[in-house]
Amino acid sequence: MPHLFDPLTIKSITLRNRIGVSPMCMYSAEDGAANDWHLVHLGARATGGAGLVIAEATAVAPEGRITPGDMGLWADEHVDPLARITRFVKALGAVAAIQLAHAGRKASAARPWEGGAHLDDAAGGWPVVAPSAIAFGDTLTKTPHELTIAEIARLQKDFATAASRALAAGFEWVELHSAHGYLSHEFLSPLSNLRTDRYGGNFENRIRFLIETTQAVRAVWPENLPLTVRLSCTDWADRGWTIEETVELSRRLKAEGVDLIDCSTGGGIPNAKIPVGAGFQVPFAERVRREANIATATVGMITDPMQADQIVRNGQADVVLLAREILRDPNWPLRAARALRVKPQPAAPNQYARAW
Repeated sequence: MPHLFDPLTIKSITLRNRIGVSPMCMYSAEDGAANDWHLVHLGARATGGAGLVIAEATAVAPEGRITPGDMGLWADEHVDPLARITRFVKALGAVAAIQLAHAGRKASAARPWEGGAHLDDAAGGWPVVAPSAIAFGDTLTKTPHELTIAEIARLQKDFATAASRALAAGFEWVELHSAHGYLSHEFLSPLSNLRTDRYGGNFENRIRFLIETTQAVRAVWPENLPLTVRLSCTDWADRGWTIEETVELSRRLKAEGVDLIDCSTGGGIPNAKIPVGAGFQVPFAERVRREANIATATVGMITDPMQADQIVRNGQADVVLLAREILRDPNWPLRAARALRVKPQPAAPNQYARAW
């Protein structure tokens, strides 16, 4: 079986190891444009030895931002700042990836350190949209506009156009965000999708938005480059989205040209009872990998090198994504290689080599 520091090849792209930086919003963009913060943040994780560096949830339309500080790819002006980042990440030996997203009813929020509640118009907020006119709840109280069929088609085109811009910016891996209660997940879950047309109701209709979006992106994204999807494998709620539905959807996505499922959970409703603990989401990635016969990534409370290595060795996932742990320690991959006594270790940059 492969281990954490074995390379992984998907299509024409080879990761130098199975460690990835999970897409984490920095809420620090300016009118959607990446800046020096993003260069340093993502570049530091590439310097630290990660094989895959996924840029944060990047909005395909301005109203799809979670906060006013989110990155975007809805305009050509966003390409060059991102190209600067991809050049640097790739020069350090990592694969540059990006997550394309629309926040749906969870958009128009304040930054987390500013409270995270919905912003009113006077504070810079904007109207939000969703499959159904149901507010998320808690501090996200805005009732969204229910998308029309024409508006759905326009958003799917926005995803495809953003993917084309991502390619122009030098990204070699694209992930579609369909988790954590954002727009695409809102279509999947019966808790947030009460539509009665072809985009709501039964399973076939609720997955239609994501399937069609995937088709639109796959049509413009090169066949030789990986296309992946992040799913919340369960809503952790009665009558919500389930792991069984995730497995079947993953099979359908594979048939549409998706190469890997990034397995997370939750985020669709406030106050879900989630049994958080070390590696608590790994079993979902394992089940999707086994039953849908597709590569998976896992994330969530993975902090120890031996823990991460065993996930790969035991065939539970193909890629281990780190979030908070790699924020705390950008050099986690280098430290993990030493702890696991892997040879050859991922080489530190020459400028840092004497420290390793």
